[in-house]
Amino acid sequence: MRTGAMKKIKIAVIEDEADILEVIVYNLSKEGYEVCSALDGEEGLQLVKKEAPDLVLLDLMLPGLDGIEVCRKLKADPAAHSISIIMVTAKGEESDIVLGLGIGADDYVTKPFSPRELIARIKSVLRRGGLREEGVLISRDGLVIDSDRHEVRLEGNKIVLTAMEFKLLHFLASHPGRVFTRENLLSHVSSEDAFIIDRNIDVHIRSIRKKLDRHRDVIETIHRVGYRFRDEEG
Repeated sequence: MRTGAMKKIKIAVIEDEADILEVIVYNLSKEGYEVCSALDGEEGLQLVKKEAPDLVLLDLMLPGLDGIEVCRKLKADPAAHSISIIMVTAKGEESDIVLGLGIGADDYVTKPFSPRELIARIKSVLRRGGLREEGVLISRDGLVIDSDRHEVRLEGNKIVLTAMEFKLLHFLASHPGRVFTRENLLSHVSSEDAFIIDRNIDVHIRSIRKKLDRHRDVIETIHRVGYRFRDEEG
């Protein structure tokens, strides 16, 4: 239980390029975060275990133990499993992004990035409260998803979704701002008696967007990676 002054959010930065690390640490500190850092994967793992940060900013291209392996080890550790992870990648590393998201990373940012972009992604992952969830209801603006009634209302009007469309929309909306690969989505919304191939996810998303009409942009396409439910701007 927290007492006294509010505890600062702590971010661990694991980045092997000293100049980039310095810039990141400076900007995060300026934003009011408590920051700790490491220059390689092994050191980073020990840092996370020692400091128990709220979020890890993890470069994928690390010497020795790379970022993917660090992410895998953190997600396999009961003490660190719930810590949010944002991967830092270079352009052209789409396969690593997909793999990282598949093993539990929350989001990614691509180099080169601006401090403003980085802070926005961090706030998005930390916030995760962009939607208001009240019992079985999830709502934003005029969109209401009622899992008890298994229905969706848009500005007061009921819209008809198939069972799979409802599962997809509800799952994405329950995790605003988080990127999911098609494989992630398949594993969460398909059942053993329902056959759905990878690319059919795209068909369902297109159908959902059409039915959401002017609210269609609430589901964002992340190029070559997957989809996410748009977090509220903050």
